[in-house]
Amino acid sequence: FSPPGKSISGCCFGQTLKADEEPSRELTLEEALEIAIQLQQDDRLAEADAVYSQILAAAPDHPRALHYAGVARETCAVRDGSNGATVGRREPQRAELMKQLMAAGFSPALTRQLLDRLPADLDAPRALKWLQAAIVKNLKVAAPVDDLIDRGGVYALVGPTGVGKTTTVAKLAARAVLKHGTGKVAMITTDSYRIGAQDQLRIYGRILGAPVFAVRDESDLELTLLDLQGKHLVFIDTIGMSQKDRRVGEQTEMLSGQNQGVQRLLLLGAPAQGITLEEVVRAYNGPGLAGCILTKIDEAQTYGPALDVMIRHQLQVHYVTNGQRVPEDMHLANARYLIDRAFRSGTAGTAFQPEDDDYPVLAAAAEARGTRPDDNFAVQGAYGAAA
Repeated sequence: FSPPGKSISGCCFGQTLKADEEPSRELTLEEALEIAIQLQQDDRLAEADAVYSQILAAAPDHPRALHYAGVARETCAVRDGSNGATVGRREPQRAELMKQLMAAGFSPALTRQLLDRLPADLDAPRALKWLQAAIVKNLKVAAPVDDLIDRGGVYALVGPTGVGKTTTVAKLAARAVLKHGTGKVAMITTDSYRIGAQDQLRIYGRILGAPVFAVRDESDLELTLLDLQGKHLVFIDTIGMSQKDRRVGEQTEMLSGQNQGVQRLLLLGAPAQGITLEEVVRAYNGPGLAGCILTKIDEAQTYGPALDVMIRHQLQVHYVTNGQRVPEDMHLANARYLIDRAFRSGTAGTAFQPEDDDYPVLAAAAEARGTRPDDNFAVQGAYGAAA
């Protein structure tokens, strides 16, 4: 194999080429990877593993190759044992670390990337500390000096129904009023569907002494923002929509219109399942997404799924919320606190905690049907270097 972007000889894969192809045809790295994936899908795991080995020899940090090679090897390991415990018997420390990561709610995709980069010379306690430090390093958290309350601007809070957008707008506005005064803050609502939504925000506005405006469409929003140019901070409360709703794209277009300068903050509910959060991020991603706010952490058994999605999609976390009080129950995000809480909680002691022998099977099955890795993301080591 040659480095990515160059051609490679395909003669060693002659058996995988179609009859009308020349055995000596040169393959790119990506073409070889697609061949390996097809072999894997055809259940020809030994052949797929041989191809993955050559790909990784040329590009050791290739995210997709690492992911699919891991799935293939885990599947082979599981099949080698009659009860699915082969990995645990052969690599007990790796199995125990996998157990702790998955019990904390982290996905098999991220778990494998972390374990594949774990230094081999660490004992169990140091290995766990390395993993926690690596997760902290990869979780993008807004620094106190980058607090959006100080920076100012126009922020639209977006996300599915029920994640706490209206209350979070009020919390942000209260913080802004306390720091900059009532004359520098305004709120806008675009929610004309939910009964009482505008009245709820207006009540908050009267309490805070900050004006609240209601808009119906993009032109109305543009005119309102022109009138509010002298404000240090403007917060927009948007209608909650399911990630499967086609109007999500229309909402994104409205908020990212020309010359409006609106930055979107995605609210992610900590109690939600990982696959749901994955769909939400994919649906709401796009122009003007400035990061996210993690809400309702007081209602979540574990933060692992939310942290996992934030890490893999490289979303910057600005705040976390943990209750209904305005503005007390909102805090600047702290990566070490969130990771520590993720490992302290989890599924331990519940009906959702797998037995030890279940983890290799669950990891292989979940990765085979789960999230495809982001080609632009690779886990960094505990000290920041790509491990």
